[in-house]
Amino acid sequence: MNRTKGDEEEYWNSSKFKAFTFDDEDDELSQLKESKRAVNSLRDFVDDDDDDDLERVSWSGEPVGSISWSIKETAGNSGSTHEGREQLKSRNSFSSYAQLPKPTSTYSLSSFFRGRTRPGSFQSLSDALSDTPAKSYAPELGRPKGEYRDYSNDWSPSDTVRRLRKGKVCSLERFRSLQDKLQLLEEAVSMHDGNVITAVLIFLKRTLSKEILFRELEVRQVALRHLIHFLKEIGDQKLLLDLFRFLDRTEELALSHYREHLNIQDPDKRKEFLKTCVGLPFSAEDSAHIQDHYTLLERQIIIEGTFSSPINLKKTFKIPDKQYVLTALAARAKLRAWNDVDALFTTKNWLGYTKKRAPIGFHRVVEILHKNNAPVQILQEYVNLVEDVDTKLNLATKFKCHDVVIDTCRDLKDRQQLLAYRSKVDKGSAEEEKIDALLSSSQIRWKN
Repeated sequence: MNRTKGDEEEYWNSSKFKAFTFDDEDDELSQLKESKRAVNSLRDFVDDDDDDDLERVSWSGEPVGSISWSIKETAGNSGSTHEGREQLKSRNSFSSYAQLPKPTSTYSLSSFFRGRTRPGSFQSLSDALSDTPAKSYAPELGRPKGEYRDYSNDWSPSDTVRRLRKGKVCSLERFRSLQDKLQLLEEAVSMHDGNVITAVLIFLKRTLSKEILFRELEVRQVALRHLIHFLKEIGDQKLLLDLFRFLDRTEELALSHYREHLNIQDPDKRKEFLKTCVGLPFSAEDSAHIQDHYTLLERQIIIEGTFSSPINLKKTFKIPDKQYVLTALAARAKLRAWNDVDALFTTKNWLGYTKKRAPIGFHRVVEILHKNNAPVQILQEYVNLVEDVDTKLNLATKFKCHDVVIDTCRDLKDRQQLLAYRSKVDKGSAEEEKIDALLSSSQIRWKN
């Protein structure tokens, strides 16, 4: 509808709305209103927790409270009067906002107040202001010495045991209190790994006194068995004996003490040491073995010192003649000491004549010598000493002592037996020629 100029002036004068002017007073009022509006918008973000998930934007499409928005507001308030007018005019023109670029900053002032960050944004203000151990230092300065922390000290006994089980190098020195050491031992036992248990026991053996170590292991039998085995393996007899004394294991104490003789090389010193073991609290069976060991070692020392005279052995140990001859003959024949064998059977009468005599009979002497591979010459010598003729012929035939058989048949004047034996010797041998010479001799008066 068409209005006259007078109607328009009357409308504006009577209306409660004021006409837009470019006076300085109105410009200051508009700036005040804009500042108030900005503060109220911030209060809404801070106080209204229910609207945290809603994002407020300005007329330009920028998030209210963003860095770019705050910069523009500050520039608008501190700029010239002309820029303020242009900004006020631009509020009545929506088309002007379409030309402004979209802000790319990822900072959000509202998120600073809420203590949150938008996805993909930088650290929030609350995170930046919070007192955390994370600090930034200049590369040339490095971290202060007090800030370094040994995170290996945070390993618990279970973590340490697991690392040991995997074969990793792990120091146990940080476990200083008795409670920590015992917890470490119990963790090792629960793993059922002998190597780990032994490693922990070595650490406890080095860092605990014997009394405390023995007392704690007394109620931990698995660990105690591992320690006993370990001490035996490394030969720590002193600590092992102390452990058995503490546990009042008298028989094990005695056996452990007895094993020390294995480390003594000198026979006389070993004999004296075994003498101290005879009275220890062994079982009845073990006591008998220890006594026999001592006696045999004592005899061995005498034998090795006086073996050149077997008679001295017989006198020293009061051995019966038969037992002495049987033992000495087998020993000397095995060593092929034929002179010593001869000395066993050689005796002298009161006139000084020598004679060979065997308490066991020479037939047994021949069998023992043959068993020890004595040569034929030695066998023939002792076969000839057999008194019974039939026994002599049987032994001589059995062990192929040809000369003994031929001479015996000649002495018996048994031509038929000598002729029969001729077929048992090698043809062309010296024995065959000897038999032929006897058979053709006219000086022998044969019985058959």
